[in-house]
Amino acid sequence: MSVIVPPASPPDLQAEPALPPAIPPRAVHLCLDMQNLIGPAGPWAADWAERVLPVIVSLVEHAPARCIFTRFVPPPDAERMPGTWRAFYRKWPGLTAQEIDPDAIELMGPLKRFVPPATVLDKTRYSAFSAPALQERLKALSAAALIVSGAESDVCVLATVLSAVDLGYPVILATDALCSGCDLCHDAVLQLYQQRFSQQVQTMPTAAIREAWVPA
Repeated sequence: MSVIVPPASPPDLQAEPALPPAIPPRAVHLCLDMQNLIGPAGPWAADWAERVLPVIVSLVEHAPARCIFTRFVPPPDAERMPGTWRAFYRKWPGLTAQEIDPDAIELMGPLKRFVPPATVLDKTRYSAFSAPALQERLKALSAAALIVSGAESDVCVLATVLSAVDLGYPVILATDALCSGCDLCHDAVLQLYQQRFSQQVQTMPTAAIREAWVPA
């Protein structure tokens, strides 16, 4: 009785590692709110902001002219803001522009040297798209996709990513260049991106982004 042996799968085909997806040359790096505000001495200290800072630096230096930094800038006082933002700043009275140390608003030191050619945009809400100048700058750069890094992954990054998705931008999240003050929320939001927005949002480590992105 003869034994039929199924053909072997080509070993090289199965062992071949997946290549990182190509990133459009005209992608733009959007680095959110990496300010002294969330540094070790800041009022909203994110415990591992300093840990991701060198990774963010490596991503910025890959294409500084195609990088936009945002800064979260509080209002002069709570009453200048609408609705629930008033309650927000009443909870954090020392963080209005009248009270806060101006240095807290500045970018973290290692990032300042990239400006220019990188640009800085200020915002007063979570989403970077709440600043009208962002869309104008992205248009000027002919942005074909957004590479997102910065803080915090479960607040301003989340709000910005969802705005970008609504506007039709492909989004690439640099997973090792994000930080939060809440580890549990950070892990949960990364799972959200991967499981619910996989058609519009890619998650990649910075080294893979640098390999896949040849800036225009």
